[in-house]
Amino acid sequence: VLHPFGFGEALAHGGMAVPEQPDFLDAPARSALEGAFLDYLVVGGFPEAQNLDAGSRLQLLRDYVDVAMLRDVVERHNVSNVVGLRWLVRHLLSNAAGLFSVEKFHADLKSQGLSIARDTVHQLLAYLQDCFLVRTVWMESTSERQRMVNPRKAYPVDPGLIPIFDRSGRANRGHALETVVLLELERRRAEVTYVKTRGGFEVDFLARYPDGDEELIQVCAEARERSTAERELRALEEAGAAHPRARRRLLTLTRDGLPPNLPAGVVAEPAYAWLLRP
Repeated sequence: VLHPFGFGEALAHGGMAVPEQPDFLDAPARSALEGAFLDYLVVGGFPEAQNLDAGSRLQLLRDYVDVAMLRDVVERHNVSNVVGLRWLVRHLLSNAAGLFSVEKFHADLKSQGLSIARDTVHQLLAYLQDCFLVRTVWMESTSERQRMVNPRKAYPVDPGLIPIFDRSGRANRGHALETVVLLELERRRAEVTYVKTRGGFEVDFLARYPDGDEELIQVCAEARERSTAERELRALEEAGAAHPRARRRLLTLTRDGLPPNLPAGVVAEPAYAWLLRP
């Protein structure tokens, strides 16, 4: 599987040195690295999108989405409900890292007067995953029925696709950050689910690596405030009780966003350091 550039590849492509020890940088070097990382969350990793102005980049990525829909879905699978397909793509790309339920989406389309079968929505979602436009993550469960009835989390295949259909005007850094972490877990060939605890908390990823290691990963753009840190760490604590073999990790946008205090057994670091480490 060929992915768009990861963060380290994007740095190298742009001519910026990839630090061997991203955890131990002086202030100017760390500031430059964090700036490059924030840019990467917006631009994404498609090679042709690098160094383009915002307008040209968004048009290029819109063209990518259109080609994927028309050539890799409509033509390959003889899809007739192109309107439903466009609604689905728009919904998934404008709600990156959000929960997605086929049943709820189907009901929303019906309320808009669009006729589409529920099975067709399932098929279209599968086609979009097959053509690598979106990725979905199931809820962790030993019960197949429980896994099927709970919504999945949906992500684009590159953070640069997030702004294409977004109309909120927000930076969406948290959603882009979570997307980048998932894609890196795919590069590392991990099997990934998300965890819902008995207390109602959610942990973004439970990663099972090919060597048998397990890791619970919580992604939070900013965990410096006490209430935010307590919520994110409580989620890791509850999930860790259910998955005692798994390491617990909290990833933030920048070093300044790390929580001031950590419970035993939890590692917290900026996401770019984790991304650049083999």
